[in-house]
Amino acid sequence: MSDEQPAAEAKQPTLTVLVYSDDPAIRERMRLAIGRRPVKELPAVEFLEVATGPIVVSEVESGLVDLCVLDGEAWPSGGLGLTRQLKDEINEMPPCLVVIGRRDDAWLATWSGADATVLHPIDGPELAAAAADLLRRSVVVATQPV
Repeated sequence: MSDEQPAAEAKQPTLTVLVYSDDPAIRERMRLAIGRRPVKELPAVEFLEVATGPIVVSEVESGLVDLCVLDGEAWPSGGLGLTRQLKDEINEMPPCLVVIGRRDDAWLATWSGADATVLHPIDGPELAAAAADLLRRSVVVATQPV
């Protein structure tokens, strides 16, 4: 019977959250803030850590990403520019949460099409709440009949 339990656990649905920054410490903060289960009513989260803009685009194009959490201060491809590119180029686009450096960058977030923003330095509970909200919306949209 113990062989059945791991198989059942492997079949549990998960959500994939892409975290992007050129800085590994920021990716780690994003990951730790969101956690493996940001809220009880959602499936567990698996993280996909990405350090370059072209890989972000490639991973999102795969259709397997449920949420993008992008560092607006990343270099050379900032999260706001990437969000704009993704929203312009990909039809089945998951929601984007961008961590911005200044409140004054909110207008850029609007221009980019970001679904939500939080400020640097990363506040764990704020980032987790924003990510959970976007994941809830994403799950609802994915389960609605066409």
